[in-house]
This record gives sequence, structure tokens and C-alpha cells, in this order.
Amino acid sequence: RNPENIDVLLGDKGYDDQKIRRLARQHKVRPLIKHREFTSLHKAWNARLDADLYGQRSQSETVNSTLKRKFGSFVRSRRWWKQFRELTIACLIHNIDRSL
Repeated sequence: RNPENIDVLLGDKGYDDQKIRRLARQHKVRPLIKHREFTSLHKAWNARLDADLYGQRSQSETVNSTLKRKFGSFVRSRRWWKQFRELTIACLIHNIDRSL
């Protein structure tokens, strides 16, 4: 939605898709996604990843896990913009709850 605010896209091997990488690069976002290791070239690319930056991915995984435990692992809305709104409200509630 706001790609100009994003510098790096972190993801694990489950997000290893050329479409995602291409879309990120079109918006000048650096995709930092590990490759599934089918060839030695994929292993070499994974070895070149910035380990310190890729390690920050665990923070987002922790937040996702917390939100799933607190609010459930699914969204009730059917339309994508309502789903986005539902997730945004859940994040706001989580942040308010943490600040109290």
C-alpha cells in the first residue's frame, strides 16, 4: 500500500517466489528472502544475505505469533480492504494494550 515507506522486505523460504522478488524490486524495495536450496547457486545466494538484518525477521514473527494468539489466526472479512482494516485495528489494539 505504501511501498515508498519500505526499504527492505524480510521473509523466510516460504516466500521464495520470483513474482514477489520482481514486485519488490519494481517498487525499489530490497527483497531479503532466503532461497529454497535446489542448486549450489541458491546456497551461494543465501550465504551472501546480511545475517544481522535477516535476524531482525524474528521480531515480526514474534508480533505475528502474539497477534494470532490474542485475536485468532484468521480474518472474518471477505474483501481485501476490509481484511486490511481488520488487521490494522488489531495492531492498533495490540499497541494500545502494550502501552498501558
